[in-house]
Amino acid sequence: MVTIKEVADYAGVAISTVSKVLNNYPNVSENTKKKVRKAIDELHYVPNTIAAALSSKQFARVALIVNLNTQTQAIDEITMQYLSGAINKAMEKSIEVVTVFYSMLQGMTVDEIVRYFQSQSIFGLVIYGLSKDDIVFNDLIKKGIFKSVVVDAPYISENTSSVWVDNKKAQYDVAKRAVLDDNCRRILYIAGKKNGYVTEYRLEGIKELAEEKDLELKICYGEFSELEARKIAMKYAKDVDLIVCASDLMAIGAMNACIDIDIFRPVCGFDGITLMGYVGKQMLTVRQDFYAVSQAAVEEVCLLLSGENGRSRIMEHKLVKLYYKDIIC
Repeated sequence: MVTIKEVADYAGVAISTVSKVLNNYPNVSENTKKKVRKAIDELHYVPNTIAAALSSKQFARVALIVNLNTQTQAIDEITMQYLSGAINKAMEKSIEVVTVFYSMLQGMTVDEIVRYFQSQSIFGLVIYGLSKDDIVFNDLIKKGIFKSVVVDAPYISENTSSVWVDNKKAQYDVAKRAVLDDNCRRILYIAGKKNGYVTEYRLEGIKELAEEKDLELKICYGEFSELEARKIAMKYAKDVDLIVCASDLMAIGAMNACIDIDIFRPVCGFDGITLMGYVGKQMLTVRQDFYAVSQAAVEEVCLLLSGENGRSRIMEHKLVKLYYKDIIC
């Protein structure tokens, strides 16, 4: 483990100066702060307060970093399931978790986020909803300063684990079932965000099916937005046999578009949210257990904090048809 003396030598300053920077003393020049912080980053220095917590097996706080879905006015059921699963598992593991939203860190650099988390005694991260466009968060993970678990993104390293369903297989499975059930040949596929990690894998799944079954495939990007999916379906639904959506919200938008233009097209989604049951039409979807996924993510961050190496953990998915009578209590 790197010592504070090694950091001081690397930066060319006194040990007391490193200590002042770590404790945010005001009487240190910006140039010196930059040198010390650069040394800390490049040497991956862990302050003694963190090392002591880990060696005594008293876990520091874990931040749940959440990207809220702003593409709908409906309650974000997925986020609520994530938070519920994480909080309950944290209580079971006797660790403290805090919720941090992407918007709270917007505009901050990686170094600023690192200092913010360290000031809050946060040394483990569970990150939800990460995309390739989230450059700062991607860089934060790559630095390996925090023990991190990423939900639905392909990060695996000594300090990082990934928890998700097999998005490629799940998309392939649900689309294949829909194609076979309705003998469809022309498919409209409404994908998610262009630079989303899950979008990439789900696209691979639908493309593999299209090639295997020699299907005619039209791909549009709905940005996980109910409204955008509705617009796409209004434009293309008449020319296809089946609409496959990369999220349930988009499936709801597509189905309502078909109802409004008075045509029937089978529509399938991805996620298994309760809202799907209230659309009025029974729709096939992939059900993910977001509660269990989040519990697994907290388990993985605990393992990382205990000294385990990062790994990939694939969770179960199921194909289901949701209808009003199946979800009412």
